[in-house]
Amino acid sequence: MTSIIIDDEKTAREILVQLCTKIEGLDVIDEFSNAMDAIKFLNKNEIDLIFLDIHMPDFTGFDFIQTLRKHPKIILTTSDKNFAIEAFEYDCIVDYLVKPLTLERFKKAINKAEMFNLDIEQPEVTSSQTNQAQDKELFVNIDRRLIKIDISSIKLIQAKGDYILIKTDSKNFTVHSTLKKIVNKLPETHFLKVHRSYVINTSKIIDIEDNSVLIDKDVIPVSRSNRPELMRRLNLL
Repeated sequence: MTSIIIDDEKTAREILVQLCTKIEGLDVIDEFSNAMDAIKFLNKNEIDLIFLDIHMPDFTGFDFIQTLRKHPKIILTTSDKNFAIEAFEYDCIVDYLVKPLTLERFKKAINKAEMFNLDIEQPEVTSSQTNQAQDKELFVNIDRRLIKIDISSIKLIQAKGDYILIKTDSKNFTVHSTLKKIVNKLPETHFLKVHRSYVINTSKIIDIEDNSVLIDKDVIPVSRSNRPELMRRLNLL
């Protein structure tokens, strides 16, 4: 069984590596001090099991799980007992180990992982989503005129009270509407609501730093709850 370790504490990673050497047939392929590097690795490699810490800077273990396109088996390792109930809401989580880890408890977790049948259904693409992806144009009502906007040219959309500001590559449009209404008209493959006031075209992102993205010259805030989905969509190297 192949595995990786994700924990921001070096000592914790070393302990897990040592424990893994005690289990025949359990191989540690790599270890990571942060979730971002692990996501990049998993975009290119498949493994059977992840040992995952819950508390890490910027990205919690639960945030990390939500970014994954494909879920391996996961054993949570943490010094916090308070998230056990939340943890088992995820079908991919095999066990919940509280630090300090003991070999006896660790062996029980591995036995669970070996017997664990991971069968998580992937969300189906609905016909409405397919139709949205095929749409290339959007008509907006401005001063009693219907203006055609090339959807691929939209950089971002910002909520401004009862209006929305649509910024495109060539021009900006102020429309009497809501983010919710326009999101339903946009292909989900490229557009994502990253904040209560912003929808962005993910293909227009230039840079990501902390809790914001840069599109052209606009710095767009990204809420904590929307960040995992944003990271999941990115083609990380």
